[in-house]
Amino acid sequence: MSKIEMGKTYDPKEFEDRIYAQWEADKQFSANVNSEKEPYTIVLPPPNITGQLHMGHALDQTLQDILIRWKRMQGYEALWLPGTDHASIATEVKVVEKIKKEEGLSKEDLGREEFLKRAWAWRDEYGRRIVTQMKKLGSSCDWEKERFTLDEGCSDAVTEVFIKLYEKGLIYRGYRLINWCPDCKTTLSDAEVEHEEKEGNFWHIKYFVKDSEDFLEIATTRPETMLGDTALAVHPDDERYKKFIGKTVILPLVGREIPVVADDYVDMELGTGALKITPAHDPNDFELGKRHDLEQITVMNEDATMADNTGKYAGMDRYDCRKVLVKELDEQGFLVETKKHDHNVGTCYRCHTVIEPRLSDQWFVKMEELAKPAIDALHEKDVNFVPDRFSKIYLHWLENIRDWCISRQLWWGHRIPAYYCDDCGELMVSKEAPTACTKCQSTNIRQDEDALDTWFSSALWPFSTLGWPNNTEELNYFYPTNVLVTGYDIIFFWVVRMVFSGIECMDESPFKHVFIHGLVRDSQGRKMSKSLGNGVDPLEVIDAYGADALRFMLATGNSPGNDLRYQEERVESSRNFANKLWNASRFVLMGLEIEDFDLEGAELTLADEWILSRLNTVTEEITTNLDKFELGMAANKAYDFVWNEYCDWYIELAKRRLYGEDKVAKETVQKVLVTVLKDILKLLHPFIPFITEEIWQHIPGVEGAIIVAEWPAVKAERYNQASEEKMEAIMTAIRNIRNVRAEMEVVPSRKARLHVLAEDEVAAIFGENREYLEALASCSEVIIESDRQAIPEDAVSVIINRGELFLPLADLIDFKKELERLNKEREKLEDEVSRVEKKLANEGFVSKAPAKLIEEEKAKLEKYAGMLKTVLERITAMESKL
Repeated sequence: MSKIEMGKTYDPKEFEDRIYAQWEADKQFSANVNSEKEPYTIVLPPPNITGQLHMGHALDQTLQDILIRWKRMQGYEALWLPGTDHASIATEVKVVEKIKKEEGLSKEDLGREEFLKRAWAWRDEYGRRIVTQMKKLGSSCDWEKERFTLDEGCSDAVTEVFIKLYEKGLIYRGYRLINWCPDCKTTLSDAEVEHEEKEGNFWHIKYFVKDSEDFLEIATTRPETMLGDTALAVHPDDERYKKFIGKTVILPLVGREIPVVADDYVDMELGTGALKITPAHDPNDFELGKRHDLEQITVMNEDATMADNTGKYAGMDRYDCRKVLVKELDEQGFLVETKKHDHNVGTCYRCHTVIEPRLSDQWFVKMEELAKPAIDALHEKDVNFVPDRFSKIYLHWLENIRDWCISRQLWWGHRIPAYYCDDCGELMVSKEAPTACTKCQSTNIRQDEDALDTWFSSALWPFSTLGWPNNTEELNYFYPTNVLVTGYDIIFFWVVRMVFSGIECMDESPFKHVFIHGLVRDSQGRKMSKSLGNGVDPLEVIDAYGADALRFMLATGNSPGNDLRYQEERVESSRNFANKLWNASRFVLMGLEIEDFDLEGAELTLADEWILSRLNTVTEEITTNLDKFELGMAANKAYDFVWNEYCDWYIELAKRRLYGEDKVAKETVQKVLVTVLKDILKLLHPFIPFITEEIWQHIPGVEGAIIVAEWPAVKAERYNQASEEKMEAIMTAIRNIRNVRAEMEVVPSRKARLHVLAEDEVAAIFGENREYLEALASCSEVIIESDRQAIPEDAVSVIINRGELFLPLADLIDFKKELERLNKEREKLEDEVSRVEKKLANEGFVSKAPAKLIEEEKAKLEKYAGMLKTVLERITAMESKL
C-alpha cells in the first residue's frame, strides 16, 4: 500500500472505500490450501438474494469478520467462504409480482422454462446487491470462492444427497398431512411455521347421539373443519363418556353419522374431555385417525376456500364459512356458548398467512435415523454451543423431530430428481433424466414438478461449497469448519440440518462451535420490522458515521446469545472513539524523529514500564476473550485501554519528555508511544479494520498491510507488577487531587504545593516521580514530609492508601478575589431571601395561592437561607486569613 498523508480530521469517507479496494486488489482475503499453515474456516450463512443488508446481517457479519481477521493475524490460513441463497419462496414471489406488474401475466402463462429464465435474470440484476453492501461493512470474505446455492456444484451436491438418501430408504414419497400456505400455495416444513398469538374463540357445540336426546359437547377454535369430522374421541377411563364409546353421533348441520372412539391421547382435564376428530385437517387427529382407521375427508381447496364436497358452503373463504356455520349452529340449537380464547396459530414464515394442515402427496426425509448421530455429536462435544444454553433448543428439536417434508410447489429451486412413467406408473430417481422406463421401457416419462425445500440445499453448505461430492483438496483441507456464527432464530431451520447432513455425508460434524448471537432490536427493545417502521438501514449509518463506528457499536454491545439494542448515541460514541484514536495517533506520529522503535537497551521510566505491562495484560485478556467468543468484552477492554490508559494517562505523561531538551529521553518515549500504538492498532483491527489500516500505513518502517500483520504476542518480560502498583498509587493521587480542586473550583493553571506524609515506600514513589504530579495534578512542588510540623494547618487533606496528601489553602485560593466573589454571592442570596419573605408576607398571595405553590415558596426560602448561612460562614473564615 502506498503511504498517504494522515488528515487533520478523522473522515472515514476519505479512505474506507479506497482501503477495501486495495485489500481486494492485493488478494488479502484469499485463502488457499497451504500445508505449512493450520486452516481456520467460517462459512457465511448465505443471505437470500432477495435481501438487502439489515442490522441483523450487519451484526452477524461483523462478528464473523472479527473472528476471521483475528485468526488471519494469528497466522492461520483463514477462509471466510461467502455465498448467497436462492431462497425459493421469497424469490419466486418477487419474480411473480414483477411479471404480473410489468406484463400482466402469471407464471403459468409463461410456462416453467420461460419463468425460470426470468428468475435467473432477476437474480443477475438484484441477487448480488447484498454482496456489494457487505463490502461497505468491511467483510473480508474470499470473494473469489463465492458460491450460490443454485450454482452447478451446489446443485450436483443436492442431487447426490437426494439420491443417496432415497437409496438408503431415508427419502420417500407419501400421502400425509403437511403444513400448507394458502397464499404461497406450497408446503412448509415444521421449521417454516411461525406461531403467532392471535385472538380467537372456543365454540362449544353439541353432537347428539343417534336416536337419543343425549349429546356430547366439544369445543373447537376452527368450526369450519367440522365438515370433515369423521369421529368424536374420549378417554377410555373417562366415567362421563364410557357409556358413549362405540355409539354413533350425528354431525351437526350435515347429518352424517360418525362414531365415538376411545383413545388415550384425549386429555380428560382439558376442555370438555371430548374431541372432534378431523384427520384431514389436524396433525394430532391424523395420527389418531390412523389408529382407528378413520376416513380422511379434505374439505378445503389449496387456496383455503371450501371444497366441492361441502355442499352449499363450497367456494366460500374459510373464515366466511366459519361465520355462516356458527350462525346456523346457533339458530338450530347446536351452539352451547362462545368463549374468548387467545391462542398460538401457525403462520407462514414468509407471508404470515395462517397455514392449513392438509393431506397431500409429498416427499419426506425420515428423520429418526439421521437425528441420532446429531444428538450424539452434542453429547460427545463434537458440536458445542456458545452459550451452552442453546444446546437445549437443539436437543429438543432433534428429540421431538418429525419427518421433514422437503417438496415445495415451486419452480425456482432444485427440481426433485424423480421421474414418473405415465404408462405404468413406475417411479424412478436418478441424476440424469431416464430415456426410458426401467420397468416397461416406455419413453412417456415426466419429471416431478416440485422443487426442494431451500433448507435442503442450505443444509449441505459447509461441504458443498468446498467441492463435495468431489474429493477436492479444499474439502480435505478446510472441512470441517471451525465455527458457525448465527442467530438463535434459525437453530432448528439450519444448524440442526447442517449437523445431521455433515455427519451423513462427511462422517463428522461440519463445525466445532456454534456461536449464537441475538437479534438487533430498536432502542425500546422492539424487534425491527416494516410494520413498526423502526428498521435502521446499516448503509445509512455507515454513510453518516463510517463502517468502523457501526462495527464497534455492534461489537461492544454484543454478549453471546443476547439481543442488542440499537441506539444512535452508541454509534456516535463509537465514532468518538475512532476520532480519539485518530487524533492520538496523529499526535504520536507527526513529531517522530526516529524510524527504529526497538526498545532493546532503552532506559525506561516508571510510566513506560507501566504502559508496556498494561499492554501485555490487555493483550492476553483480549486474546483469551476472543478464544471464548467474548467479543464484546474484548472490544470493551481495548476501548478502556486506549481511551483511559494510553490517551488520557500515558500520552499526557509523555509530553514533558516529548517537548523537553533530553534527546535520549525523547527518543525513548517516542519508541514506547509507537510500540504501544502498533499493538493497539493490531488489537483493534478485527473490530475497526479501516481506521487501523489507514493509521498503520502512516507509521514509518512498517511493511505490508495490518490485515496480515502478526497478532501481538504476550511477552513475559514485559509484565511488571511493581510498576503497575506504583503507577496506580500515583494515578489515584492525581485523580483525588483533581477532584478536590474541582470541588473548590480551582482553575488548572493555578499551581499548588503538595505535601506528602506517607509510609516510606509510598513516599519514595511520590518522591521519585515528582514530574507526574507536577504535570497532571498542577503541583508546583512535591515535598516529602516526615511529620505534620511543616504542613499548614488550613491545608486541604487528600487521603491515599498508606498516607495523606496536603494542599495549602493559600496556594489554591486567592483570598482577596475569593472574598469579592463570596460577597457578590451573598448579595444575590440576600435578594432572593428578601423576595421570597415578602411574597410569603403578602396576605393576598397566601390567601389565593394553591397550597402546593405556598409550600414550594417556603422550600425556596429554606434553601436560600441555608446557602446564605454557608456563604456568610465562608466570608468570616476568609476575612480571618487577610
